[in-house]
Amino acid sequence: MMFAAWLKGLGLGGSLIMAIGGQNAHVLRMGLSRQHLGLTVLVCIVGDVLLIGAGVAGMGALIDHSPALMTLARWAGAAFLVWYGLRAWRAAFATGALHASGGVPVLTWQQAALTILALTWLNPHVYLDTVVLLGSIASQQAPVAQPWFAVGAMTASTLWFIGLGFGARLLSPVFANPRAWRVLDGLIGAVMLLLAVSLVV
Repeated sequence: MMFAAWLKGLGLGGSLIMAIGGQNAHVLRMGLSRQHLGLTVLVCIVGDVLLIGAGVAGMGALIDHSPALMTLARWAGAAFLVWYGLRAWRAAFATGALHASGGVPVLTWQQAALTILALTWLNPHVYLDTVVLLGSIASQQAPVAQPWFAVGAMTASTLWFIGLGFGARLLSPVFANPRAWRVLDGLIGAVMLLLAVSLVV
């Protein structure tokens, strides 16, 4: 039963975390530019572990029944995504090849930390996926299996962010071409703006 619960958490957590979103796009970008990658991946993993744990512990029901909290998160998240999307589009017209001497914007560790924290905690979809959805499914498991379900989902998140961030370097030869980097920034900008629209519509 415990292994089955872990496997179920792993599969469901993996299917949710792999969806295209602002957090994943930023991790990919940091992986390609090799900026503060360890910090970025660590913040993502810790954030997911805390949110999954909160959802399994019963916070999902509280958030689901708090319209004011969800409305605040929705508008704050939308505003941040619009800013990030426009910033990515500006970079698409200014960036160079993926080298230290290129035009890739260099972030301080404080800027990198604040950006990934905002992408993690100002996104209502994160709460809906990790806290509400995973929390509700975990509540349907036997009490002894719930911790294993949570660990499975946490494992999926950990493996995904490590693979996405540190595996991005394999694409570095492709993104040494300035055109490929501009296309990526353009796509990231479009994803961010579409996500912002989806939050407020």
